[in-house]
Amino acid sequence: MSKTVRPRRSVLYMPGANTRALEKARTLPADALIFDLEDAVAPDAKEAARANVVAAARSKGYGKREIVIRCNGLATPWGKADAAAIATSGADAILVPKVESAADVAQVVALLDAGGAPASMAVWAMVETPRAILRAEEIAGSHPRLALFVMGTNDLVKDMRARHTPMRLPMLAALGIGMLAARAYGLTILDGVYNDIQDTEGFRAVCQQGLEMGFDGKTLIHPSQVEPCNEVFAPSVAELEMAGKIVTAFKTAQAEGKGVVTVDGRMIENLHVEQAERALSLAAAIKELQAA
Repeated sequence: MSKTVRPRRSVLYMPGANTRALEKARTLPADALIFDLEDAVAPDAKEAARANVVAAARSKGYGKREIVIRCNGLATPWGKADAAAIATSGADAILVPKVESAADVAQVVALLDAGGAPASMAVWAMVETPRAILRAEEIAGSHPRLALFVMGTNDLVKDMRARHTPMRLPMLAALGIGMLAARAYGLTILDGVYNDIQDTEGFRAVCQQGLEMGFDGKTLIHPSQVEPCNEVFAPSVAELEMAGKIVTAFKTAQAEGKGVVTVDGRMIENLHVEQAERALSLAAAIKELQAA
């Protein structure tokens, strides 16, 4: 099993114009931080926010947290300058809004390359329009720099003229298509935000739904959402106990030349071993992140 499993349980948006928020983010237990230049920043503050987030990313003051900067749309007056600044900011990734085609990904990759971005800088794509959903496979397979989908559920609901509901039934088709495209091309995928920061019970329920659907984690809009999100998207004690049993039993059976493995009365196949190894790797990566 690859040792490069990276926890992305909680991915918190931080407004780029708010220097106090950027400073506070150094102490938050989020797995990753998105310094936002788009929705969270007024037009007259865009350039100051750009300077803020680049300075924050360059400071390397966020421990092992993954640092991502969301640029403005490339068709806006700020998008291309954002991409050029992000290229040498030291951020781990650029998050691009309103991605709708492979050509959109190619454009941002060209801007990063022209700006001198290191090969390690990833592209994350916001999947947040009906056209993006219908082209999800094209986008997912568009370029090796593309590492992750972020589902932009607020924009999707708006464009679909749908409603936010507790079970998210209007969103299931879009979420499922995004999930299938991401997994088909080996991408990480994050669930969209939950708007009611006072509704802790509803938030936990939608985190659980996202986990069950297969999401790696969730984008967040408030620090209070980080810890419950981390809890839901981390392997539980029971899951890790079973994973350890499965891996041990499988190795023992292999050493003894046995073709059939059972654990607690359950038949174990290779797919169960892969799932168990991933859970153990994720738990180890979480522990390392927390120790930083």
